[in-house]
Amino acid sequence: MIERQPRRPPVPAVDVLLPAKLSPLYVEQLEREFAAHRLPDLSAASKVRAIACGGETQLPSDLIAQLPALEIISVMGVGYDGVDVAAAKAKGVMVTHTPDVLNDDVADVAIGLMLCTSRQFPQADRFVREGKWTQGAMPLQRKMSGARLGLVGMGRIGQAIAKRALGFGMSIAYNSRTPKKELPYTFHADVRDLARASDFLVVITPGGEGTRKMINAEVLQALGKKGILVNVARGSVVDEAALIEALKNGVIGGAGLDVFENEPIVPQALRDMPHVVLTPHVGSATTQTRQAMADLAMDNLRAHFAGRPVKTPVPECRA
Repeated sequence: MIERQPRRPPVPAVDVLLPAKLSPLYVEQLEREFAAHRLPDLSAASKVRAIACGGETQLPSDLIAQLPALEIISVMGVGYDGVDVAAAKAKGVMVTHTPDVLNDDVADVAIGLMLCTSRQFPQADRFVREGKWTQGAMPLQRKMSGARLGLVGMGRIGQAIAKRALGFGMSIAYNSRTPKKELPYTFHADVRDLARASDFLVVITPGGEGTRKMINAEVLQALGKKGILVNVARGSVVDEAALIEALKNGVIGGAGLDVFENEPIVPQALRDMPHVVLTPHVGSATTQTRQAMADLAMDNLRAHFAGRPVKTPVPECRA
């Protein structure tokens, strides 16, 4: 006679808080494997063991303090400047993000914005569509190949941009917290000096208080009237009011922007300028990359609740 094993009760699903709108690619997996809760409902606050959020989500210390059982915050994004990591660490909460998987897409967008801003491709498209070509040729634009590229930030994405820029015969210099001696590019400790030595200044540094409004009026003045600013980092890194003034007054030649201070609100002044190219924060917006980001964010949650080390903790949470 076969002895029957007693039936085990089902393991209760882990409670996860989704504090803001999140990619469906992440949400679908979360809802299959966890008990998902959404703000403003905090009725399950005492049971919430994880937060799943995006790179732009704001997670202040007071929200973290309301979740006594919180163990992990899994960010679907490389940036996490909206998360109060210090408050999380003080509670013993792990914070993870999704670096590397979006490097290529963001680098591609940076190069695309450089080309579109210097060669005015969006404006050229409208020129044809509006029938203006029949009235004469479009004004000449500026060459990108062989120009001087300055990168504000030389992490993984910055290096991916540099690699692509080499294919355009560009000379490359950069600014970062410390020089990277293994790289063959010119280091500038002062971002103003970097801007002065650049035709294109591409911003790809992390956000947060340490870089807030790093690209200010002085930096833009140093970039000069033929210089082009491209921002694929965070809107907070650029002083938007100073940028608008610089563009209005011809202090710089143009700008390509994928990020803004108060997304999705973009100042009308920027939208009206013909020498500015705007994209709606699409740096990582391909199906392949967003799927990889969602999968990595999920893998971090799975690893944590299975008692394994998470795959990609933020630098502050690395052992």
